[in-house]
Amino acid sequence: INMKRIEDVDTNFKIASKLNKPDIKFYDTEVEPFKIYGLIKEGGKFRRMPEQVAKSVSQGVEYLHTNAAGGRVRFKTNSSYVAISAKLYNVGKMPHFPLSGSAGFDIYVKNAYKGTFTPPYQLEDEFEGVVELADSKMKEITINFPLYSGVEKLCIGLSDKAKVEPAELYKTEKPMVFYGSSITQGGCASRPGNSYQGIVSRWFDTDFINLGFSGSARAEDKMIDYIKKLD
Repeated sequence: INMKRIEDVDTNFKIASKLNKPDIKFYDTEVEPFKIYGLIKEGGKFRRMPEQVAKSVSQGVEYLHTNAAGGRVRFKTNSSYVAISAKLYNVGKMPHFPLSGSAGFDIYVKNAYKGTFTPPYQLEDEFEGVVELADSKMKEITINFPLYSGVEKLCIGLSDKAKVEPAELYKTEKPMVFYGSSITQGGCASRPGNSYQGIVSRWFDTDFINLGFSGSARAEDKMIDYIKKLD
């Protein structure tokens, strides 16, 4: 038998990692009009809380606080496609967790899911992906960050003729804060937007912060002190 790869047999298994977009222009998500929610940037890495606070809580929280669970970038564009170029670290590869959830990104137009930027299985740190959108009308985009991987850099690729504008603010700007263990962090959701906080956020149009830490939600005094000071 002349064996083939599964993606040669079933095209639904293909990963769109080759951009092949001659008109593509990349944007830094840390620069306006893009706005990142649920994360801070410190020491060249996205984090869910300050590093020194995480260190003061426990080794588990220190290790997990750079997992980008709950991170989002929002903007408006009329590009007919959205691409990403991502640099990750501490990539979460687990036998019981789809890579699309632990290390992938997904994209919503308003509250409608449009696709997943699924990394290749051999992912080490960097990957690219593209999701085709139905039209060239102006639309509000939310891209959710990976649940169990660190993100060092995320750039967005759009048609170079496309408009890019700030997204509308959340109806409730002050974030809901979720604290808990693995289920709260997002394990083992098939993709980031399927974490329960993402679902609740879309229901109520509200910002949120994910302080879920796998096996490390022990309500330490340092953690409680940090949470109660959040606005």
